[in-house]
Amino acid sequence: MSLDKIVDLLKSEDYKDRAKGEYFLVKDKYEKLHKMIVKREAGTIDFEPNCPMWQWRAQAAAMGEYLHQLEIKAEMEGVDLRTGE
Repeated sequence: MSLDKIVDLLKSEDYKDRAKGEYFLVKDKYEKLHKMIVKREAGTIDFEPNCPMWQWRAQAAAMGEYLHQLEIKAEMEGVDLRTGE
């Protein structure tokens, strides 16, 4: 989902749309961090990171737990996270 679409969801008057926007924003950031971790572990990253790997992994773990909590909340509130529509 495009960042523009995510921002539109976040700015919506509908709380379910805002919940979707929050979820998709965190999910996008988590997936990008995960790709960077994989590249770093594979030795194919194209820059020299300042943070140690444990910091990246801790951040990814916290983001993963946050996504999990957002998914539980969405299920309880009847918010369909399969699409941003």
